[in-house]
Amino acid sequence: MSKVLPRQPEVNIGTLGHVDNGKSTLVQAISGVWTGRHSEELKRGITIRIGYADAAIYRCHLCQEPYNYKPTPRCSIHGVETEFVRAVSFIDCPGHHSLMVTMLSGAALFDGAIFVLDARAPFPQPQDGEHLQAAKILGIERMVIVQNKIDLVSRERALENYEEVITYLTENSFPRHPIIPVSSQHGAGIEPLLYMMEKTIPTPVRDQSKPFRMPVIRSFDVNPPGTPARDLRGAVIGGSITQGVLRTGDEVEIVPGLVQAGKAESRPLYAEVTSIMAGGRRVDEAYPGGLTGVETSLDPALGKSDGLVGNIAGRPGTLPPIWTTLTVEYQLFRKVLGVSGDVAVKPLQEKEPLVLNVSSAVTSGTVTRKWSERVEISLTRPVAAEAGGRVTLSRKIGAGWRLIGYGVIVGS
Repeated sequence: MSKVLPRQPEVNIGTLGHVDNGKSTLVQAISGVWTGRHSEELKRGITIRIGYADAAIYRCHLCQEPYNYKPTPRCSIHGVETEFVRAVSFIDCPGHHSLMVTMLSGAALFDGAIFVLDARAPFPQPQDGEHLQAAKILGIERMVIVQNKIDLVSRERALENYEEVITYLTENSFPRHPIIPVSSQHGAGIEPLLYMMEKTIPTPVRDQSKPFRMPVIRSFDVNPPGTPARDLRGAVIGGSITQGVLRTGDEVEIVPGLVQAGKAESRPLYAEVTSIMAGGRRVDEAYPGGLTGVETSLDPALGKSDGLVGNIAGRPGTLPPIWTTLTVEYQLFRKVLGVSGDVAVKPLQEKEPLVLNVSSAVTSGTVTRKWSERVEISLTRPVAAEAGGRVTLSRKIGAGWRLIGYGVIVGS
């Protein structure tokens, strides 16, 4: 978790856009946290896994709009203390085409998004369009577009890039999202961006009376090598609570749970919550919104290297059904997203392999039956999901899996 916040985060804001557009640098400019903590991410300078960072937003009563929202508790202009407004969690998704399925897993938890583009490059770059279409599929309607690296272009190029974005949004029937020019590297434009985030991405109303539920997007073994057995801490799962309240000492069920190698069979896991981290501090209870780390009584080896990602944790007996075969009412795109040129999406075929994103889970499967608007898919790894849940469909094209369509679960 990142620095200690005045309050637990209450809203999840994702970052989208092509690789190298500066998403992680922008999050760092707001939160002070670099989301790429994995060693390979640090070496390559790109986000590989889903990153996260918590931040607090403040308001200065002496500054004029849209410069009155700040990322710090003291105004650097007037030197006065600012008023805390709310805490947010950023979910930083990878932009590289080979990591599209990872991005879709994180995007399932967004309450809103910041779409980051590079003002130097013609818009859209390959993954720009792919990420925007994915946001539309997942129902992410509240979005602010950041025209990043504005310090590296002329005024003429900045205006030309702005027109490219407006044209693309109009031609592809996207809403007219606000566009804010920013230099993440120099921290310029952060105040107007925070202002627009506050006006555009409200905190959603969440039902705390429902049974606790949390999709898992990260999991860890936090024990250093050589830790004595008596001092071992259990597996840690991280995610965002979508409903209900979680308290220390609660029993949780995790589904699908343990999956038998080579078979689409699973066994739910049950564990006690031994500690909770939210907003950079240890807490006794956590609420919907933001990102929460939950230490459990599970064998720490189960959580190692994101081993529990894609599961759903919740109050025992209240979780969604587990599917080994899905029937999906689907719709295909006209052309393949994220590739150069106009490549048509061919119809689905029986025995064709696909990759599916269902909430935070990624699984693969084979088409076993096909109708005009429905398809039956036998899964290699089971998923837990409600009927009516959204599903994205990706096909192997060239060296990677490309988003070709979406649908909803109608049964098995």
